[in-house]
Amino acid sequence: MPEVTWEDLAAHALRRQFPEPPSRTPGVADVVDLLQRVGPLQTQNARAAFIGIAARLPGVTHEVITAAYEEHRILRGSNLRGTVHTSTAADHPLLEATTRIGQRALYHRHLRPVATSLDEIFAGIEDYARDEWRTPAQLREHLGAWMSEHDPQGQPQLETTAGRYFGFGHGGLVRRPLSGPWSGQGAPGYRTASALLAPADIGERTRLLADSDAAVEAMIRRHLTAYGPVSRNDIAWWSGVGLTPIDAGLQRLAAELHSMTGPDGRTYVTLTTPAAPSDADIPGIALLPEFDALLCGFDPPARSRFVDPRHYDILWRQENGLLLAPLLVRGRLTGYWTLAGTGGRRELTVSYFRGTPRPTKSLLTAPVAGLERALGVRVGTVAIARHS
Repeated sequence: MPEVTWEDLAAHALRRQFPEPPSRTPGVADVVDLLQRVGPLQTQNARAAFIGIAARLPGVTHEVITAAYEEHRILRGSNLRGTVHTSTAADHPLLEATTRIGQRALYHRHLRPVATSLDEIFAGIEDYARDEWRTPAQLREHLGAWMSEHDPQGQPQLETTAGRYFGFGHGGLVRRPLSGPWSGQGAPGYRTASALLAPADIGERTRLLADSDAAVEAMIRRHLTAYGPVSRNDIAWWSGVGLTPIDAGLQRLAAELHSMTGPDGRTYVTLTTPAAPSDADIPGIALLPEFDALLCGFDPPARSRFVDPRHYDILWRQENGLLLAPLLVRGRLTGYWTLAGTGGRRELTVSYFRGTPRPTKSLLTAPVAGLERALGVRVGTVAIARHS
């Protein structure tokens, strides 16, 4: 097999993650098209979708991204690895099916069904949230009552942190803020996704939920189109699905794949068709959101394609699982940024790592303007500092 370097792998991923933007002022359809190209965005921090889209779609505004949410053209829900993601409506059935596969053992361990099945439990939750938005407390109370009625011999653990999550986190629901903007951390409400999907997407959902092998294969293809070339470990980390079903899926897809050896000795694969885009308008500098795809699309050791391991340890604060918002310079993650203040006026601080290029205020002009449009704020001052 041919050998590739981290630089080769990074170049391929950057072409996929930064597709050529439209020449027109971006609208809702352009937001949807972008997410269909780059894949779901991890968005447990609500502003992350706005920042991640703005970094890849110059000129997009807070109003346009909000409209995409309000029209249910893009959806936010708990799915891959049990984390919150924003995806296109067309991608949501695949995320739901993937989540049911990847999280099934966890659900069994905590819900402990005896006289019923997980799929029946999921259906009960979805029936309850089909016609109106439900709060996490309402969903937790409903789940407890449903289990008591339908599975009185079961002993579900619903009072733990994980247990409280199970009422809304199985992947079949979507969420919205019940107050405040989509870019804020307002209290969430949840609805059944299939109540908001188009008929074609509902049909795809039915197909994928009925055929786990087809769901795994579709998930592998989806990851490859957004991030490839990738290793089996990258696919497993991103999807939350175990290596055994992924290996089986890769074997079934072998005729569609091209393989190469990576710098870590792992096998990396990509689809033979369609090939990665040959051109990309990769920004010289970009302000990316927390948990951006350039990190969260890959197994942690393989994130070396974008960031020095020493700098990665700074970006990813292991003690609390939080990630700093990274700074992208010439295709490398070379620092981080913070936006302080409340209301319409903010202060931006950009920190760069020792031994990396110092970003200048002139180079930051366009990224800052994009941030202002996407978040609907005004950046009053910009400070640049070296990380100590």
